[in-house]
Amino acid sequence: MTIEQGKPYDSPGFHLWQVTNLWQKNLRYALHDLDLTHVQFILLATTEWLNSQSPLGDVTQVQIAMHAHIDPMMASQVLRNLEKKGFLIRKEHPTDTRAKSISLTPAGEMLISKAIDIVEQASRRFFSKLGEEQETLASLLRSLGSMTTHEN
Repeated sequence: MTIEQGKPYDSPGFHLWQVTNLWQKNLRYALHDLDLTHVQFILLATTEWLNSQSPLGDVTQVQIAMHAHIDPMMASQVLRNLEKKGFLIRKEHPTDTRAKSISLTPAGEMLISKAIDIVEQASRRFFSKLGEEQETLASLLRSLGSMTTHEN
């Protein structure tokens, strides 16, 4: 199928962009009362999950950025801001003197627990319109993501 000039509504990229913007708007609204941006949520959730998988608690900023597919410099700025807010701790890494180990504070753990519930509810509401097609969409997005992650 070719896309005719002047018909963006035929473009999968255009639809993806529109739906992504709607989804992010929903998440901004859902996270507003927690004073948390979507990127902050992603980095807190990623930090919590990676630390739960690491028995040594030595998860680094670079690992968090890579896992979240976020630019390391952006991740650094957001993590620094979250540290200032008291939601995470950056301490010397046990084996890499150039790196910092990142972990959540008790306040960060409470915040991410609430935020995960809120985001899951918002996502369920948003994607419920698809009914049984939700898994198809998730599968297609996983495929597209795995094919294009390092190509572009």
